Amino acid sequence: MIRATQVKGQHRFTETPADTVVLDFDDRHRRRMAMTGTRGLEFLLDLENAVALRGGDALVLEDGRLVEVVAAPEPLLEIRGRDPHHLIRVGWHLGNRHLPTQIMAKALRIRSDHVIEAMVKGLGARVVEIEAPFDPEGGAYADAGHGHGHDHHGHDHHGHDHAAHDHGHDHHHHDEHCDHPDHHHGHKHAHDHK
Repeated sequence: MIRATQVKGQHRFTETPADTVVLDFDDRHRRRMAMTGTRGLEFLLDLENAVALRGGDALVLEDGRLVEVVAAPEPLLEIRGRDPHHLIRVGWHLGNRHLPTQIMAKALRIRSDHVIEAMVKGLGARVVEIEAPFDPEGGAYADAGHGHGHDHHGHDHHGHDHAAHDHGHDHHHHDEHCDHPDHHHGHKHAHDHK
């Protein structure tokens, strides 16, 4: 099976791609995975490190052909605030829970989650259920070369109280000086390496 071993970020296609893969957020963050394009091309994604792919990226096959990445629509919540300050405050609460968040001009988008929906409504935000491609921020630890890889090692959480930290999906506790390179929350988020 032919392999795709490189990614060209947000590639401007001049030639017609050999095929297209339509991937949701989870499947756009893999290192190694068998894939089949919309026109039937079967190949193995085989990258050195997991990379968070974005819609418009190109996977480079061993023979030089390109496969276009399209972000699949998925159920999302679009969150709107009373004003920019209010939206920033809501965004802080989402970040505090390590939730992948897409930042729009006047809204935030997250994956559908009834617990988080209740939380942001409790903060006074308006929430609309939509279906759209999900393209969250890469995070402060994103790989500078591609703009949206992620290296979680050496990451510490001294910016907020992590002692009893509710992620909306699970419960875990850390002492207040946790510096944990092996940090898992039990739910998928932007820096899970598959």
